[in-house]
Amino acid sequence: MRNITPSVQKTVKLAAELRPSILRLSRHLRREALRGGSSSVDMQLLGTLREEPGLGVSELADMEQMSRPAMSAHIKRLMQLGYVQRETAKGEVDRRRVGLSVTRTGTQYLRAVSERRADWLAERLSELGAEERTALDRATKSLRLILESAGEPV
Repeated sequence: MRNITPSVQKTVKLAAELRPSILRLSRHLRREALRGGSSSVDMQLLGTLREEPGLGVSELADMEQMSRPAMSAHIKRLMQLGYVQRETAKGEVDRRRVGLSVTRTGTQYLRAVSERRADWLAERLSELGAEERTALDRATKSLRLILESAGEPV
């Protein structure tokens, strides 16, 4: 049996207590996207393409660890909704290459869902006392550090 220090035990206990709360909170925020008719995957893809316009379907599939056919289906649906468009490379780049970008409609939709999510969360936060909100503010900084150390964009 390995020797676990009290500090490690506390950390493991904190992780076990924190994980279900983060997952449930994430589920509620995903539901806000669903209320607008999109999935959390749609929102993730729109967000990625907004940050990195010009990615191709294959690149996006690799980034999101998704099969190319599944990614193609998502992109096709987002294009039908008018949220994403294909465009050929401009300038000195290979003009045969087709990249994806978020349309103005897609940007507006992304903003609306983000605002709806923020409103939902702000309403819940307003029910907390100042001390709890201060604790969450400190925790937010720590969660960002965790994401950064995992190589996730913040």
